[in-house]
Amino acid sequence: MRTQVAIIGAGPAGLLLSHLLARGGVSSVVLETRSEEYVGARIRAGILEHSSVELLTSVGLGSRLRSLGEQHRGIYLQWPGSRHHVDFMSLTGRSVWVYGQTEVQKDLVAARSADGQEIHYSVSGVVIGDDFVKFTDSSGSVRQLDCDVIAGCDGSFGPSRHAIPSPQVYEKVYPYSWLGILADVAPSTDELIYAWHPNGFALHSMRSATVSRLYLQVPAGTDPSSWSDDRIWDELAARLGHGQNGWKLTPGPITDKSVLPMRSHVQTPMRHRNLFLAGDAAHIVPPTGAKGLNLAIADVALLSRALIARIVSGDTTLADSYSDDALRRVWRCTHFSWWMTTMMHASGDPFDAQLQLSQLRWVATSEAGATGLAENYAGLPIGF
Repeated sequence: MRTQVAIIGAGPAGLLLSHLLARGGVSSVVLETRSEEYVGARIRAGILEHSSVELLTSVGLGSRLRSLGEQHRGIYLQWPGSRHHVDFMSLTGRSVWVYGQTEVQKDLVAARSADGQEIHYSVSGVVIGDDFVKFTDSSGSVRQLDCDVIAGCDGSFGPSRHAIPSPQVYEKVYPYSWLGILADVAPSTDELIYAWHPNGFALHSMRSATVSRLYLQVPAGTDPSSWSDDRIWDELAARLGHGQNGWKLTPGPITDKSVLPMRSHVQTPMRHRNLFLAGDAAHIVPPTGAKGLNLAIADVALLSRALIARIVSGDTTLADSYSDDALRRVWRCTHFSWWMTTMMHASGDPFDAQLQLSQLRWVATSEAGATGLAENYAGLPIGF
């Protein structure tokens, strides 16, 4: 087998990269260790930044997004007795869209299928060389894919990140997790509610007009089965302020329950010779700032330009600077995610609690503070 770019990972990062490369006249083959059904069913991020929506729309992937997604002007910040709206549009002229990763995946699969993209699912035994990838396909045959470049878009558990020799790793593990639920009930809010509470953080998000996505801060290592449905709704009601100024949380049937560990992880460099990393293969952020999928999209936007220039024109300038260029945004988003996380999550320390409340009041009442949050949450331009 022969292609110009071997892409490891058929999630949004890998498929978007193949889509952008094809538009630039570069061929690719995508390898994925999971089944197509597994990749398509993963429940992940649901918020797209302004820049992500602009990019997806500009390359023909915005039709379902704009018809099925929900555009949000901002978010609510809350603590006991107070709820404030941070209006991104009035502060920065930029909005966010609620559109789940599963929907982005559907759009990408449809577009790549229509274009005849070669994708191998359920592969195993992936070995990354300098200009080839060896793997065992779904039938058990060992195959070799020769290529000019390898793009590791296979997440934090894939083989790509381990193929970078002697990387510098920066990591912070938080002492709490999120208990996340999906519920078949219309959202009780028009925009996301980020709630600080002495019992712990809570987030009211949504997936559609009929499906709610909600989260509770829980201790690290929590077993989701230890939380009954009634206990979850009672705690959400307490933390989100059910009854506060007449607002009500409407419970409904819970269809999914899981615990999400919280950590920040950055691996540098994001390139070694012909291997380039993008998305979760190089960095993980806690979900508080809604940056994971958006960072992957920004990485891929930079990487596609770099690889097209290198392969089509022989210009290696962007490829040589890719890691440094991508990491500037990675660290900005890593800091914002840390800032949102440490501002919103209860630590049990009364001193920390007063600092958090002070910071929340500042963000809610200061145009400068609110603008800083809005600029980072709605997203900086790709290439920042």
